[in-house]
Amino acid sequence: MMKKSISASKASLVLFLCQMISALDVPLDSKLLEELSQPPTITQQSPKDYIVDPRENIVIQCEAKGKPPPSFSWTRNGTHFDIDKDAQVTMKPNSGTLVINIMNGGKAEAYEGVYQCTARNERGAAISNNIVIRPSRSPLWTKEKLEPNHVREGDSLVLHCRPPVGLPPPIIFWMDNAFQRLPQSERVSQGLNGDLYFSNVQPEDTREDYICYARFNHTQTIQQKQPISVKVFSMDSLNDTIAANLSDTDIYGAKPVTERQPILLTPTGSTSTKVELRGNVLLLECIAAGLPTPVIRWIKEGGELPANRTFFENFKKTLKIIDVSEADSGNYKCIARNILGSAHHVISVTVKAAPYWITAPRNLVLSPGEDGTLICRANGNPKPNISWLANGVPIAIAPEDPSRKVDGDTIIFSHVQERSSAVYQCNASNEYGYLLANAFVNVLAEPPRILTPANKLYQVIADSPALLDCAYFGSPKPEIEWFKGVKGSILRGDEYVFHDNGTLEIPVAQKDSTGTYTCVARNELGKIQNEVRLEVKDPTMIIKQPEYKVIQRYGQVSFECIIKHDFTLLPTVIWLKDNDELPDDERFLVGKDNLTIMNVTDKDDGTYTCIVNTTLDSVSASAVLTVVAAPPTPAIIYARPNPPFDLELTGQLERSVELSWIPGDENNSPITNFVIEYEDGLHEPGVWHYQTEVPGTQTTVQLKLSPYVNYSFRVIAVNEIGRSQPSEPSEQYLTKSANPDENPSNVQGIGSEPDNLVITWESLKGFQSNGPGLQYKVSWRQKDVDDEWTSVIVANVSKYIVSGTPTFVPYEIKVQALNDLGYAPEPSEVIGHSGEDLPMVAPGNVQVHVINSTLAKVHWDPVPLKSVRGHLQGYKVYYWKVQSLSRRSRRHVEKKILTFRGNKTFGMLPGLEPFSSYKLNVRVVNGKGEGPASPDKVFKTPEGVPSSPSFLKITNPTLDSLTLEWGSPTHPNGVLTSYILKFQPINNTHELGPLVEIRIPANESSLILKNLNYSTRYKFYFNAQTSVGSGSQITEEAVTIMDEAMASRQVDIATQGWFIGLMCAVALLILILLIVCFIRRNKGGKYPVKEKEDAHADPEIQPMKEDDGTFGEYSDAEDHKPLKKGSRTPSDRTVKKEDSDDSLVDYGEGVNGQFNEDGSFIGQYSGKKEKEPAEGNESSEAPSPVNAMNSFV
Repeated sequence: MMKKSISASKASLVLFLCQMISALDVPLDSKLLEELSQPPTITQQSPKDYIVDPRENIVIQCEAKGKPPPSFSWTRNGTHFDIDKDAQVTMKPNSGTLVINIMNGGKAEAYEGVYQCTARNERGAAISNNIVIRPSRSPLWTKEKLEPNHVREGDSLVLHCRPPVGLPPPIIFWMDNAFQRLPQSERVSQGLNGDLYFSNVQPEDTREDYICYARFNHTQTIQQKQPISVKVFSMDSLNDTIAANLSDTDIYGAKPVTERQPILLTPTGSTSTKVELRGNVLLLECIAAGLPTPVIRWIKEGGELPANRTFFENFKKTLKIIDVSEADSGNYKCIARNILGSAHHVISVTVKAAPYWITAPRNLVLSPGEDGTLICRANGNPKPNISWLANGVPIAIAPEDPSRKVDGDTIIFSHVQERSSAVYQCNASNEYGYLLANAFVNVLAEPPRILTPANKLYQVIADSPALLDCAYFGSPKPEIEWFKGVKGSILRGDEYVFHDNGTLEIPVAQKDSTGTYTCVARNELGKIQNEVRLEVKDPTMIIKQPEYKVIQRYGQVSFECIIKHDFTLLPTVIWLKDNDELPDDERFLVGKDNLTIMNVTDKDDGTYTCIVNTTLDSVSASAVLTVVAAPPTPAIIYARPNPPFDLELTGQLERSVELSWIPGDENNSPITNFVIEYEDGLHEPGVWHYQTEVPGTQTTVQLKLSPYVNYSFRVIAVNEIGRSQPSEPSEQYLTKSANPDENPSNVQGIGSEPDNLVITWESLKGFQSNGPGLQYKVSWRQKDVDDEWTSVIVANVSKYIVSGTPTFVPYEIKVQALNDLGYAPEPSEVIGHSGEDLPMVAPGNVQVHVINSTLAKVHWDPVPLKSVRGHLQGYKVYYWKVQSLSRRSRRHVEKKILTFRGNKTFGMLPGLEPFSSYKLNVRVVNGKGEGPASPDKVFKTPEGVPSSPSFLKITNPTLDSLTLEWGSPTHPNGVLTSYILKFQPINNTHELGPLVEIRIPANESSLILKNLNYSTRYKFYFNAQTSVGSGSQITEEAVTIMDEAMASRQVDIATQGWFIGLMCAVALLILILLIVCFIRRNKGGKYPVKEKEDAHADPEIQPMKEDDGTFGEYSDAEDHKPLKKGSRTPSDRTVKKEDSDDSLVDYGEGVNGQFNEDGSFIGQYSGKKEKEPAEGNESSEAPSPVNAMNSFV
């Protein structure tokens, strides 16, 4: 049991003590505040850096309070902002908040600037922060031409995003054409600058839709960069392709992917610096290249990373420290490591600090003649400068106040007067920001006021404290006196406590303390009094408390709680169980003085508390209820059944017997079924086999038996708990022998040599023999020959070999079981074959049809099946390159083999080299091997297009000429007819000029280009031609030089009068032409877009050529739109399925490489082809798919 008493008057004591006045406080009394004069106070304002949506109205907040209500004015960029002269700007009523109407014609850019609000009344002026208004910007991407990225497998790669500069900066993310985020990992990740970094590229990185997106949250727009193409060259596939096309691997070789130790992609160098502001988030980044992918680790030199504030992001490539302070300054080292080594970078971090408050100035309310101080203390790095303003004006030029003295960060007031009321501003600033605080000095001369209601009634419990309130205000601060009764004497002595806030405390109130008390407040301006009444009540008590109870389960228990209380107070009684509400159960009955619990259960066990509350006090008492069990009853035990017993065999017959048994105890869980098992003591002693099972209600079963088995049986009982132990075995019963019931299975006949036949089968198991002396009768005869069966009886084995057979002839075979009592039923016959031998005849009439320069079709006549001398597996075509017709040089012969399954008589030979001489032969294949080869067949492939020239060098630049040197193609694929050179100038804005084309004889290896413009960059496109067409091109750029003397002459000419006059005439002529064009266009003239496109077309963007059937590439003017559908020839010049009537089954299974359905090698070598740029710039400004993209970001 426990008892406690709580007095409500103690809470009142804490409240009043918290309101104790130091110097002069203005109580938060609404009526008083309405009557007192007060300088303005800024209550709400817009943020210092205010970025607005240029499509919506601009609302600049400025709210303030004061008595009388303040008026508002604004400055813009340091000068007065007259809102009455701007129809787009309005100020809200009774407020300083500005509304700039943008949605009805205004432009946000016109209102960009620094705004400051001033709230003013007769007591002073408060000012807001400088509010910088800037409209958000989401510019489009700058125009740029993106070249495809060709990267070797294992190399590093950086895809630059370079988003447009917006306000605020955009959020960057990478996605594909399907608006799906690109997966990132330790190997591939996005940097803090938005670039996409590849520590090492893999073949799966090949794709054409790496797209950088910039999301501008303020305007809810998303800008898209043009897609970036990445092609990764796999060294394994490139080597396989080269090996498949070139038998001489010394001509061209590709190095395998090599592992590399880490190098840092960002930041560069060995050290860097970083400055961050106190309280911000510090982000440090290290991204490394290397193979295997490096792992990043961070340390702080000479210290530990701060606990609970350090986080690792972007697969530990980014170190994030939140809420940084000056203690976080220091050197941070990132270490990139893989199995080959490591690289590191040290970032020197300096934490600076914008100003932050140590002591902000607080409002000061003084009486005339009093002293006071305003203190403004701030810290920062560097140390902030403190400056003071009075009513928004620098204090140095503000009206003088003899009671005021400025001492650095403190203003000292001495003997103030009412005219000293003002609002002071403290500005703490350094290079990283500023703080501005308003604090007013309000000098008031007010007679005393008592704020406590008259005749207020206080009630307390005897022997507890009584607190009588006398809230007051006056300036100067009034003196307070207390009296008991209307004409009583002033209260003094130790039995009373007088608090500074006017409260009278009677520490121990007694019954005789009841009565009327008078509070008097006076100062030099007047006097006022107020009366309150005190009543002292008798305490509430529990005179009979609940007692500890022990009750049996399902019994009844009652707790008593009898109370005594002051007759003027109305008590309420609450019962709790374990300090919580009683269960919502009708078994709990709450009476006036008791709690009764019916039909007690175990969950009723616990502590029950009676709580008595009045408006002034509260008491409680508790008791414990213990529930015990009723006299115990035996528990029910559930277990597996006991094993059956007394097994008995009756009705023994040759093929059946009856088994009976007596069930064991089921152990409170009914038996569901019985399982019968048997043991064959003759063939497998000690091994028990499943025989059958019967329902749990059955105790006898008729069992089917096999001959020549020595049976024993046992029974297992099963219930829901599990299986019983097996019963004791029954007596043994040996069944009589009989003929076998079945013959061996899986009989086969396959020859292992050209002159034998191997007959195999699966033997019968022991109890399948049905008797002793198990043997097998093996019989065979040649099929389709009038011949008798040959038979032999063998012991209990599973194989017999027949020798001296003809080569590969069919045989009928059968195997019959027998024992001492006789034979099994007649077996079925199977067909087998004697052994195979190598084929005798080669395929005849071999013909070759050349389809194109890389594909041929071979035909042959089938070999007669008798000559195959075995199972026909298919045909093998051996082919090899004899020589290249362009070089007339022989090389080492490397034969290639294609296998065509089954009885096919034709096949496709893909991956041939153009303009070459080949030989081939065909052989038939059976299970023994290959037959003789057909006579070699010679065929030649026609010419193809050449590969790109091996190199292009540009040397000896002069004022107007360049020298070009080149190497012939590595793979001419025919007789070169000429070289094609195309070139065009590039200006300073990367725009391309007109394209010039020159045809050069095939025997030339250099050319001097003359009559070029001086100091001009040119782009060259160079490729070789055969009679079939043009090959892949290579590109190069070069610049002609500029002579210094000529440059000086240009400067001199530009200063001549005749030259200036000439330029003015040209400008006037151009202006006239523009006016004429404008008039023609307005009259309906058509702009010749098609003619312009035809005149300046990209040499690569051409319709299909009639001579070679190839296609040019077509690109839509908007790079963001998908390519229009149409026929295309693949870049590797493979043959599409529609180019040939042969399907995939026409191609052999190559042992030297894999082939596509069209016959081309997978990964076949093809020269790089760079797209030539067309004149003019394509727009790089992508639309903003806001609706489509918001769900993905």
